[in-house]
Amino acid sequence: MKTIYAIMLTFLVLSCKNTNDKALVVDEKQEIIDSMNLQIEKQRIIDSMRIVEMNNAKKREVVVVEKNTTQPRKKWSGAAKGAVIGAGVGAVTGAIVSDKKAEGAIIGGLAGAGVGAGTGAIIDDKKK
Repeated sequence: MKTIYAIMLTFLVLSCKNTNDKALVVDEKQEIIDSMNLQIEKQRIIDSMRIVEMNNAKKREVVVVEKNTTQPRKKWSGAAKGAVIGAGVGAVTGAIVSDKKAEGAIIGGLAGAGVGAGTGAIIDDKKK
């Protein structure tokens, strides 16, 4: 009989355990979830306000476009420089050396221009 009473007392004690702890835990979890949902809603509102502000800033933004109509100057090629320099030197040399000054200057200028253009073209090829 004592063992039956001991077993019944054990069942009674176990069945009378506090179930309010589970309810408190569920309530605390629900409060945390509600708090998180509130924070998420606040952040969503802040984000939407930022988007509206960025759109307004884009509308207020002024774009200035400067049109540059001048093109950069083209540089002379080595062949062109060589032809001009060679023509000048050849004309002067031809006028000095020849008895007929004008004819010597023309022939010297043409020869110098040809040699100068060839030399300039060779230098251009080496640079590339």
